[in-house]
Amino acid sequence: MARMNTVTYLLGTKFHKMAYTEFGNPAAPAVLCVHGLTRNGRDFDPLAEALADKFHVICPDLPGRGKSDWLGEAGLYQPASYVAALSHLLAVLGKPVAWVGTSLGGICGMMLAAAGNTPISRMVLNDVGPHIPAAALKRIRDYMVAAPDRFISVAELEAHLRDIHAPFGDLTDAQWAHLARYAARPVLDQTGKGGFAMHYDPKIVEPLKATIPIDVDMWPLWSMVRMPLLVIRGAQSDLLLEETFLRMESEGAYTHIVPDAGHAPALMDEAGIAVVRKFLEDEL
Repeated sequence: MARMNTVTYLLGTKFHKMAYTEFGNPAAPAVLCVHGLTRNGRDFDPLAEALADKFHVICPDLPGRGKSDWLGEAGLYQPASYVAALSHLLAVLGKPVAWVGTSLGGICGMMLAAAGNTPISRMVLNDVGPHIPAAALKRIRDYMVAAPDRFISVAELEAHLRDIHAPFGDLTDAQWAHLARYAARPVLDQTGKGGFAMHYDPKIVEPLKATIPIDVDMWPLWSMVRMPLLVIRGAQSDLLLEETFLRMESEGAYTHIVPDAGHAPALMDEAGIAVVRKFLEDEL
């Protein structure tokens, strides 16, 4: 059963709260699952439920997403801020953790895994690597800028998710409904009429809008990540390119390809969950 909790972290001159959902026995080995740019921790519910018999699974909402506090300034929505919040969570957990990171969650994971005395013992990178193409960043920026401010219903919001996140893979209706349920934030328009918005601070797009997308090279950071690694790639991904994926494999990472997905596999399918579980159990 899911349990809700929060951790308090200091960013700049203000304390904030980051929400997280946890599953399983807190005394069990820990798995920390961190979502992508516009998502939230409830994306991992199916994976967490499948792992909860053996692991303590913790799924935070990054700052500005889900039930976590929004940040006062758009410029704070940067990986360094997320790493600061996540490091507080790691300190509260106080034990080694395995890391599952999708997209932005994987970038944060690499940053923390490269640090001295890291508590991260092994890591799953879901459709992200040390090279991020400018074209993929532009695509993400463009769909965020074009997203409606308000949806009349959760069903309309779900239709939007099915469109922009079609590369998540071949999800069932129930899975799309689950994503939409936790992606929806009730709002009122200027006339007091109700509706729904995406469950994140609209300011998270500002840092992307303020810069011209360029290729991001994190190979020096990657070279400092020493623990066992599993890299998952959607076969049609435009963010984790095949050449990057193959280089990561050649440098020792275990790999898995999701054939019907792009960026980024939802990790809701039985095959993907089984691969992650085997890796976490050190059976790959």
